[in-house]
Amino acid sequence: MKAIILAAGEGAHLSPFSETRPISMIGVAGRTMLDNTFGLLKSAGINDIFIVVRHKKDKLIERLQQQDHNGLNLHYVEQKRKLGIGHAVMQIKNKISPGEYFLLLYGDTLTAENIFSKVQQSFHSFKCPVASICLPPSNQMFGNVFLNARMEITKIVEKPKGNNFGNYVLAGVFILPESFFDLLKKNKRSMEKSLQVMAKDGDLMASMWENEWLDIVYPWEILQANKIVLDSWGESSIAKSAVMESNVTMQGVVNIGENVVIKAGAVLEGPCSIGGGSYIGNNSLIRSYTSIGRNCSVGYGVELKNCVVLDKSGIGRLSFVGDSVIGENVDIGAGCMTVNRNTNWEKIQVKNGKTTLSTNMKKLGAFVGDDVVIGAGNTVQPGTVVLPGKNLPACYSVTNKT
Repeated sequence: MKAIILAAGEGAHLSPFSETRPISMIGVAGRTMLDNTFGLLKSAGINDIFIVVRHKKDKLIERLQQQDHNGLNLHYVEQKRKLGIGHAVMQIKNKISPGEYFLLLYGDTLTAENIFSKVQQSFHSFKCPVASICLPPSNQMFGNVFLNARMEITKIVEKPKGNNFGNYVLAGVFILPESFFDLLKKNKRSMEKSLQVMAKDGDLMASMWENEWLDIVYPWEILQANKIVLDSWGESSIAKSAVMESNVTMQGVVNIGENVVIKAGAVLEGPCSIGGGSYIGNNSLIRSYTSIGRNCSVGYGVELKNCVVLDKSGIGRLSFVGDSVIGENVDIGAGCMTVNRNTNWEKIQVKNGKTTLSTNMKKLGAFVGDDVVIGAGNTVQPGTVVLPGKNLPACYSVTNKT
């Protein structure tokens, strides 16, 4: 069976990270969401994968062409215009043979367990089209599903209003027939209407997914995605080429990549991940649910807590970064701090562009885009978004003009 990954979307609410990469290329637990998807598809016995691309497509393709995908056959199909999900699906019409079924998945969803194996089991059991469904974190944001006792999907309501909520939502994974393209054409390329027609005709069954599932919409959900993957690890993995000096303390599940250097006195509290080629300075504290990318540098006495640090970023000595996401090639100077709560413990809001978003979280740090420089001594307010390429000067309490 062929898999179709929809990876063309821009993810407007995921700024500053979606401004410089496709959503599916955001890193969690040491690898991109797309890498995580590839691993699950491979385990499910699916090797032929078509990726529908548009937003930052060159960066995605270049990155994937540099990697070894363990026998997977990757193909790229461009959606040249921003015309919605149904239009994106139509781009692969000529890749599917008459009578053939295909697995369709959204590139911005994440699971640690194998949702693709589960939906295939349901397909073979029901012998007809299936849609994966799950219990939602929020009914209002996703397509709500109504079922009967035979697991037939009877109605789909996209982002319902009022009290018209189903008990489950679509999980963004489907097995559909080649004839689905005709439905899309008849319904003006509307994915929602086409699925509703299938449900009304009794042609769509539900595959129940009861494990962790996340559709990443907002930047703070990157932290949640990171936690889901880290929690799925059963044992530590330490590369033979990693160098650990004396008096390094490790607790819990720890993943340490090739050629990592960890200096004396460092403490690693799992679950956590340190990517290949990274440096962890003396007496640093890497706390639970921290993922550090490849070729990063963490200075002396730094504390990292529940954060994602992407590739090639550096954090200067005696800094604290907590409950935050740090982009690629970021340079954070010595003695910086991301404050991760309000003094009155009010829920933190994130201002992203002209929109202020409620997070419903009392602890949250900063979201720092790619290629940002934060000079020494800066204190970053909770919920701050720093756009890619910004240069924040060092913060001096005493200057030569004093």
